[in-house]
Amino acid sequence: MTPFAAIVSILAAILLGAMSPGPSFVLVARSSIALSRRDGVATALGMGAGAICFAGVALAGLYTVLSTVEWLYMGLKLAGGAYLLYIASRIWRGASQPFTVGSAKAAASRPGKSFWVGLTTQLSNPKTAIAYGSIFVALLPQHPPMWCYFALPPFVFIIETGWYTVVALCFSSQRPRELYLRARRWIDRTAAFAIGALGLRLILTAGQRGL
Repeated sequence: MTPFAAIVSILAAILLGAMSPGPSFVLVARSSIALSRRDGVATALGMGAGAICFAGVALAGLYTVLSTVEWLYMGLKLAGGAYLLYIASRIWRGASQPFTVGSAKAAASRPGKSFWVGLTTQLSNPKTAIAYGSIFVALLPQHPPMWCYFALPPFVFIIETGWYTVVALCFSSQRPRELYLRARRWIDRTAAFAIGALGLRLILTAGQRGL
């Protein structure tokens, strides 16, 4: 896989992961509904800032260790693959269940606080950290060119912030919210299939140093 194709694949996987329902999705939706559209967008920006941190750690630290410790490289691929298969199964099973956003007491709009809540929520979620590590290990070449290190973090920020901004805009309007919830089953199942395929690829290539 060429470095450019790897970058595109990583960004596509991150987008699919962001689109799957989870704590970040619920938080942005709730901020948009219970507070304001501005708060929802501010929360989305916080999610994007947290994603930059995960991307930076994965690029700067994880690969340095993995390049010298072969058993850790293999172990992370096996653990990451199993975890992604587990997440995919949960998303698939939950696709038919109704999704409800809990009501919250309306409060004054505070975008700064909403940004901070989004950032800390993203950084404190271990599932996001594991998912990023798994995706980078699965798709990034063993020795990527230097430009990959500079290109990935800002593109990750754009992907995460862009998706959650769409969520904020949709959930702050009644009609788009209803349409999204109606199509949620197919969106969830598409995301589950893609994440499950990535997890299976991790397991099957665990013994390989190259990708």
